[in-house]
Amino acid sequence: MSANPRSFRARLLAGDPMIGTFLKFPTTQTVEILGALGFDFVVIDQEHAPLDRAQIDLMCLAARASGIAPVVRVGDPGAANVLSALDCGALGIMFPHVTSARTAADFVARCRYRGGVRGFVGMSRAAGWGAQSGLDFMAAQDSEVAMIAMIEDQPAVDEVAQIVATPGLDAIFVGRGDLGASFAGDPDAKNKVAALAQRIAAATKAAGKPLLMLATSPEDAAAMRALGAVSLLVGSDHGFFRAAAAQALKDYRA
Repeated sequence: MSANPRSFRARLLAGDPMIGTFLKFPTTQTVEILGALGFDFVVIDQEHAPLDRAQIDLMCLAARASGIAPVVRVGDPGAANVLSALDCGALGIMFPHVTSARTAADFVARCRYRGGVRGFVGMSRAAGWGAQSGLDFMAAQDSEVAMIAMIEDQPAVDEVAQIVATPGLDAIFVGRGDLGASFAGDPDAKNKVAALAQRIAAATKAAGKPLLMLATSPEDAAAMRALGAVSLLVGSDHGFFRAAAAQALKDYRA
């Protein structure tokens, strides 16, 4: 079992190497298996999977019970949806398509009590179902919830220095997939995405903030670490299932 999931933000900020993966299946069993294997965190992918509040609630419960930190990549970045994920017990919020410092500041405010606009409730999983006083709970959440901005649009790269300097923003995730999609049909797309990723990584390092990357292979992981990414996401439950199922089919048909 991994470290206390509530230490996720502290470990992220300290540069402790961690491994996570994206979750798209609306199940708790997958979360439990990953926790038992020793993954450090999961990103519950509301943006690209059919996950409603009830499913996110159960997946956050399974994660915390399995010693793995639940981060939610929100599909709707509005304050109400962010609050819902946090009340369910998410220990990190990943915001897609952050394109400006103002957008980043708005997102940070939705995750924070002090200096922010997060709505308060004392009877929630995040609050230990009333186990903490209001002030203690708010202070704990502000110290434990990680706010991660995704930079994945070409215009955002021009604003990256301002974005990464946003107070309260904890980490940057480089969305190479969307950056690559913006160069669809360009024969030099791979090199252009690599150059943009380098710019984002350099700005993140200059701001003294952690960099998160999705690694597609052990060789790619080494390249991402060379860019400065200490914590990595590797694959997804969909990808793991497809790869294992394809290999099983090949083995047994043979």
